[in-house]
Amino acid sequence: MTGANRGPGGPGTPRAPLYDPDCEAPADWDAVQDRLAVLAVRYGTMRSREIQRRLDAAGISPGDVENVADLAAIPVLSKDDLPGLQAAEPPFGGMLSVPPGSLRRIYRSPGPINDPEGNRDDFWRMAPAVWAAGFRPDDVVLNTFAYHLTPGGMMLDSGLRAVGCAVIPGGVGNSAAQIDTACAAAATGYTGTPQFLLTLLERARETGRRLPFQRALVTGAPLPPPLRTKLQDEFGVDVYQAYGTADCGTLGYECEAKDGWHVSIEIVVEVLVPGDDRPAAEGEAGQVVVTSPNEVYPLVRLGTGDLSAWNREPCRCGRTSPRLVGFLGRVGEGVKVKGMFVHPRELAAALGPEPSVGRYQAVVTEGADGQDVLTVRIEAAPGCTLDAAQMDRLSGRIREAVKVRAGVEGVVAGTIPEDARALVDARG
Repeated sequence: MTGANRGPGGPGTPRAPLYDPDCEAPADWDAVQDRLAVLAVRYGTMRSREIQRRLDAAGISPGDVENVADLAAIPVLSKDDLPGLQAAEPPFGGMLSVPPGSLRRIYRSPGPINDPEGNRDDFWRMAPAVWAAGFRPDDVVLNTFAYHLTPGGMMLDSGLRAVGCAVIPGGVGNSAAQIDTACAAAATGYTGTPQFLLTLLERARETGRRLPFQRALVTGAPLPPPLRTKLQDEFGVDVYQAYGTADCGTLGYECEAKDGWHVSIEIVVEVLVPGDDRPAAEGEAGQVVVTSPNEVYPLVRLGTGDLSAWNREPCRCGRTSPRLVGFLGRVGEGVKVKGMFVHPRELAAALGPEPSVGRYQAVVTEGADGQDVLTVRIEAAPGCTLDAAQMDRLSGRIREAVKVRAGVEGVVAGTIPEDARALVDARG
């Protein structure tokens, strides 16, 4: 663990990290995956009514699953189905394996989806991603993910703490205060979206200051190569990506090679071609499907809706796990905007009951500064008008529903086709 302690750890010997990086590389990846698949199905069938129902519907028993290949007999559960399952059997759709009162926290993600946090440290297994990004004990890190209702802030916070970092719980927005705090605390690192990192760096420069960030772990939004280059070359920040979800935890992360996302060792990941759910060949795009023997929230073949592809070439970092090539799009209805999923059903809940609204369409674009921009175009219903006060009220309803600030634009009747999709991702 060379270089594990860069800062003072008090009197005596340097403080050891709480996280052990030696657990990152199993000797036989395929054998580990087979064991995890068997464990997830057997434990999940005993503790999760949802998993038991799917196995019963498929006519198979837990003993029929002896390896990852045998999972193919079990239908994939789409993440887009979780809100319906949870509404029918609150609060977790029969998927929780422990009493809700034993959880550490319960979150409410866009969807809406209830997400559990079990009562153990680094529940989402973020520490390997944090370590691979170069964070070490005694680093001070500004965490700009939300701590309110959604789990993003605590996901990163718990991984940073497991490694031994001090965390500034910056949360979302208020860039001036975040810059002041990061400078005052001499923060060496950043976690958040890459676009907000650029915003902070540029605004600090405008005031004649330089943020002390040396490295960053970003997620929740795309990291185009030009943006990574700008952050590295212009501001001197070494940027790494991580990939995860609130229900599955960390799924993958970059090492120093920055050549794809190493898959987490505690889960089974399949990449399945949409339509027939056959395993994707190397380099072929498919949906990321997760099986996890999590003791609190076991999952068997949960389809994330994210598209990626395999890269099984050996990595020069020495880790034995295969890699996902990165984010290649979505197969589900949800679209990630500023690190938050926006779903058409949330827009329908906000605008559907409004008698003055005829048609609407939300469009996600990329602004000049690289930030995501959500714009909702609205046609008035026949015989109705939408004045400025009404548009402001609708804007507030949309923001309350999707948890992302949206611009609202009135358009003339006939602008939005009758069969238009309610949510369009128009980013490049």
